[in-house]
Amino acid sequence: MLRFIDHTKMGRGQHGWLDSHFHFSFAEYHNPGNMHFGVLRVLNDDLVQPGTGFDTHPHRDMEIISYVVDGALTHADSMGHKRTLTRGQVQYMSAGTGVFHSEHNLADVPLRFLQIWLVPDRRGYEPRYGDIPFPWADRVNRWLPIATGDAAPAAPIHVHADVHVFATEITDEGELSFPVAAGRQAYLVLIEGAADVSGQKLSARDALEIAEQDVSIRAKGTAHVLMIEMQQNDRG
Repeated sequence: MLRFIDHTKMGRGQHGWLDSHFHFSFAEYHNPGNMHFGVLRVLNDDLVQPGTGFDTHPHRDMEIISYVVDGALTHADSMGHKRTLTRGQVQYMSAGTGVFHSEHNLADVPLRFLQIWLVPDRRGYEPRYGDIPFPWADRVNRWLPIATGDAAPAAPIHVHADVHVFATEITDEGELSFPVAAGRQAYLVLIEGAADVSGQKLSARDALEIAEQDVSIRAKGTAHVLMIEMQQNDRG
């Protein structure tokens, strides 16, 4: 099963300093029929203008991954971390029993990043933070494992949820497959470029829900893709 999500029909938040595409209900976009996809609760594609950002605010009982597409993301939190990440780098935060943090664009060019929230397998974990400076080459024409809920360290980021997160950049009209086994589903985001995914044409910011079906992704030029694979569940 494939279900296409057209980015032009997604929820939208436009505030001058911030332009967001909401894949699921968030903030001013509320759609009771589009609350989540399995444990994937939030996926926001945020464009943040220079010198602005999200001031200090709280989170709890959520696994949060930020994937930087362009620009520089500066993070600070109540655990004492302060870091700046650039294109292709990833940060994660297990909010657990509660944490305060901020996310700003302190550079002089716009910042684009994907904000991903995953529902943890239980409440009350101890908060933690980390970031990974993934080399860009590690995702070119192959799947780069970013995060996993498995006990085995198949990816450098461990989250408290049954998911596997990957990224790739497929170049030169290349093709890459991705298996989605029985009882599993996946959410594909075409971050940049254009692609044909098992017959479905996607442009930048489009998404695809996949259930129990292997897919083949053929780039139309170059395609930068994020894949979140998980246990099958109701859309909600």
